[in-house]
Amino acid sequence: MFQLLWILLIGFVLGVLARLLLRGPQAIPWWLTMLLGAGGALLGNAVAGWIGVRNTSGIDWIRHALQLGFAVALVALVAPAWTKSRGRR
Repeated sequence: MFQLLWILLIGFVLGVLARLLLRGPQAIPWWLTMLLGAGGALLGNAVAGWIGVRNTSGIDWIRHALQLGFAVALVALVAPAWTKSRGRR
């Protein structure tokens, strides 16, 4: 249970950071922001493990950068599709 809450909290933080890094409005709800951030975190962890930088002796800057990068990419891809599907311009 605690792990799920932690994933959602980190997902929300990454989603908000991703929205702040993108220019222009992203008319997506907070729950979608959280899910996209969590998805970015999972993808970033997977890629970090694949390239061998998932666990280091210090702060995992590369892993965190990958997580944020994937969160930004997901928000950038999903926000326009969400807006278009809702009929907003």
